[in-house]
Formats: sequence, C-alpha cells, structure tokens
Amino acid sequence: MTTNTDESFAVNFDWHHCCSCGDHVPAARWHLGHHLCKPCGDDHARDARRSWTVAPMHKSNYMLITNTDDLVGLNNKGGLVK
Repeated sequence: MTTNTDESFAVNFDWHHCCSCGDHVPAARWHLGHHLCKPCGDDHARDARRSWTVAPMHKSNYMLITNTDDLVGLNNKGGLVK
C-alpha cells in the first residue's frame, strides 16, 4: 500500500460501532451525530415517520397530525363528522 502525502487524498479508516446492531459506522457519519448504521437508521426513521402525518385543513394550511382521532371528520364534505 502506498501512502500519499497530499492531505486531500487522505482516507480516514476510523470506525465506530452501531448503537443498535453493533455493525460498523464510519467516523465521519458518527461525528455528524448519526450513531446508527444506515440500515438501522432507515428502520428508526421509518418507525418515527409512522407516528405522524401532514394533512391539509379546509381553507387553511397544512397541519401536523400526531393523533389519528384528529383525522376523523377532517373531510367534512362527505363522511363522518365529529
């Protein structure tokens, strides 16, 4: 293996371990605050995304809905109304 003295070609082989599965996480990703490997991070984001949705309100803006009971009767033009 040859070494290059130019700093722009330096490769960092420092690795950390995923907090969920123990797999390797690159140091650059770890220092950005991502302490999960990519597959575990995708699973974590998918689970977090299931807990909320964005819905348009009638003649208003979009609202962040975290309680599914709030969606009942949202479309007052043709359906159940609270």
